[in-house]
Amino acid sequence: MHDRDCLHRFMFEHFPIRGHLVHLDSAWRALIEHRDYPDAIRDTLGEAVAASLLLAATVKFDGTLSLQLQGEGPVHLMLAQCTSGLGVRGLARYSEDRPSGGIADLIGAGNLTVTLETDAGSQRYQGIVPIEGSRLADSLQVYFENSEQLPTRLWLHADESGASGMLLQRLPGSSTAAGADSGSVEDAWRRARLIGETLTFAELRTLADVEILRRLFNEDDLRLFEPLPVYFRCRCSRERVGGMLQGLGEGETRSVLTERGEVEVRCDFCNRAYLFDAVDVAQLFNSVFPSDSGSSVH
Repeated sequence: MHDRDCLHRFMFEHFPIRGHLVHLDSAWRALIEHRDYPDAIRDTLGEAVAASLLLAATVKFDGTLSLQLQGEGPVHLMLAQCTSGLGVRGLARYSEDRPSGGIADLIGAGNLTVTLETDAGSQRYQGIVPIEGSRLADSLQVYFENSEQLPTRLWLHADESGASGMLLQRLPGSSTAAGADSGSVEDAWRRARLIGETLTFAELRTLADVEILRRLFNEDDLRLFEPLPVYFRCRCSRERVGGMLQGLGEGETRSVLTERGEVEVRCDFCNRAYLFDAVDVAQLFNSVFPSDSGSSVH
């Protein structure tokens, strides 16, 4: 049985090459539980969520990594976010009922943006590359080449039951403690890429990571680290929504309240509904709340 809801790191013992394998099962199903995405959008979003985990695992940070796709196609926004603790969430916004095809058909001409932001908001890094190729992995490889300048290859797959991915990355430096020269390192990297291309989506989804690595790299000495749990995590809260309404302004908020009798805000990520009645709105803006008799309560 394959590994579930976890991320495995591994290293080549004799070469500066590292890799990650990630699988989402219940975490993925929780993420899309309240959404009825068309299959093509669902699967691309799953690949983006898996990719956000693989990218987050390549850097040390305390904060959130966001992978955003925006373009002129029927899917005008796709966003996957991963915390430094490997909690994920994601969403897609689209205009057509049932768009289909690959990333070029869904997003159209547009950009892939990777943003890394610390929890305190004190540091923010952003890399932007154009969307290229037929799959998300193609654009991500361009991102690594242009922004990170690290040779990287990714394999991603998602469907209604889960999302998985594998990343291989050549690290800076042409030699290791074992004494490998630059030529042997280049040969090892070329061979690792070619072998990685033989990994099928079925193997990625159904085999345990130990078995995947054994099948791919049985001639290499690998170090496989303990798995790290990944999970669905939405950071929405009543306090955050209240802050959003305050940013919207008292006049606009009260207009909705008057029209509907309450203000309902649904989280774009988890679809949870937050309701605010007249008392809640008055408390948000520290204003008086009219009683039935017309008097005011301060």
